[in-house]
Amino acid sequence: MNAPFSHPAETEVLLEARNISKSFPGVKALDGVGIRVQKGRLNALLGENGAGKSTLMNILSGVLAPDSGEIRVMDRPVRFSGPLDARSAGIAMIHQELNLVQNLSIAENIFLGREPRTRLGLVDYSRMNREAARLLSSLDMDRNPATPIRELRVGSQQVVEIARALSIQTRVLIMDEPTSAISQHEITVLFRLIHRLKNQGTGIIYITHKLDELNLIADDITVFRDGQFIAEKPFKESSRKEMVRLMVGRDLRDLFRKTSQPDSGEALRVKDLSMQHPARAGDWLVRKVNFTLRRGEILGLFGLMGAGRTELLQSLFGMHPGLVSGQVWIGGRPVHIQSIQQAIRAGLALAPEDRKSEGLVLAQSIVHNTTLTVLPQCCRAGILRPALEWNLTRQFIVKLRIRTPSPRQCVRNLSGGNQQKVVLARWLATKPRVLLLDEPTRGIDINAKKEIYALVDQLAADGLSVLMVSSELPEIMGLADRILVMASGQISGEFNRAAATEEAILHAALPGAPAAASNP
Repeated sequence: MNAPFSHPAETEVLLEARNISKSFPGVKALDGVGIRVQKGRLNALLGENGAGKSTLMNILSGVLAPDSGEIRVMDRPVRFSGPLDARSAGIAMIHQELNLVQNLSIAENIFLGREPRTRLGLVDYSRMNREAARLLSSLDMDRNPATPIRELRVGSQQVVEIARALSIQTRVLIMDEPTSAISQHEITVLFRLIHRLKNQGTGIIYITHKLDELNLIADDITVFRDGQFIAEKPFKESSRKEMVRLMVGRDLRDLFRKTSQPDSGEALRVKDLSMQHPARAGDWLVRKVNFTLRRGEILGLFGLMGAGRTELLQSLFGMHPGLVSGQVWIGGRPVHIQSIQQAIRAGLALAPEDRKSEGLVLAQSIVHNTTLTVLPQCCRAGILRPALEWNLTRQFIVKLRIRTPSPRQCVRNLSGGNQQKVVLARWLATKPRVLLLDEPTRGIDINAKKEIYALVDQLAADGLSVLMVSSELPEIMGLADRILVMASGQISGEFNRAAATEEAILHAALPGAPAAASNP
């Protein structure tokens, strides 16, 4: 590990890992890496998927034991035999996949395994709820501690995780991709909590792929690449360009490749598309949406959380029969889609926002995931032919550059970027005319994003039409030929590539913005 940086105002180190190495069968996950966390400061741990970030965090939180190296808490060497040891030392971790029991209450989750007891040895619910209420109040969360976790939004569940960490007098809090699945309002609340924790002296390790959000919270950065320590420095001395270079080992000056040129032919036309709210009569999730998508065009769809973007894609794909009205033309011909099967036959394909729960069968192989939508093509005389499945899958492994030792590899074991490529392979196998992409780069690293960008650009150049939802403005501005903006279920703006600016797009995305906010 390189020599540490120093900070004149605060040099007390709460946690330090030195020369940590860890190997798994056939893989050296960590090779002499290190990290340090100072009191009241947030250290952003950066790196591509597979860089070793999660492995080190599992070691620091007691889930894994290192093969070699040293961990020091308050400058004293420690060795953890499990997560309880780490928590006893004041180290808590909030995982990307929240680790809460949905059927238990807020208070029961906060004190799970450490419930206060009465003199008779019974759980003291009154005391537990009082303590939970005090913790929630300190985090500006006004909820009854007896509320079941399942009734909370994801952002509120993260606050409960933080409350659980604070209940054990946490010195160091590890946060893994905490903003990947929450709204902008919830992100604002989370960042306010982070500042409060830092002011109280808590040290934070923060893992994210969203470099722009670090401007609001980061004090230091540590960068890993391929299981090795690359750099450590104060955030204020780091530019976005430099952080990307450190993470991938080269400059990404051309992150977005734009070669596609849409022609004048119409691939998809939508008129007055609307979707009713499934539970609230008279309420609409999508209302009177109109647009046209040309052949070979990438049409970006931007909006804030709850704008109706995902519902629009799902409506087109036949996922809400009975709730959707309006007219749709594909290739100039009217279609009436009331099921996913009809959507596929009409030439539509949808790569969903949540690839793990909606886009993939994680326990199955790449072969079975890729061919799931086209099994009849892999049959002869009604009998499934593994050789046909294998050949089709290998074609997409080569075309999409899926990194895997074998088509038989379980999808669960792939990186996020390669999982997303398998999702795309499944739907490209249907030979669609229009590809609907919902947040295609969510939760994947910068280099994997670059590969997805190049792939989408090439697909459009080959004549495929793409309607792409993204919450990242640089992404949608870099890829799209045109940009539609949604707010409150309606189209609130339209911009061509040359005239689009972040300020104008964001203005159009705000509820109540004038519908004329456009520059077609």
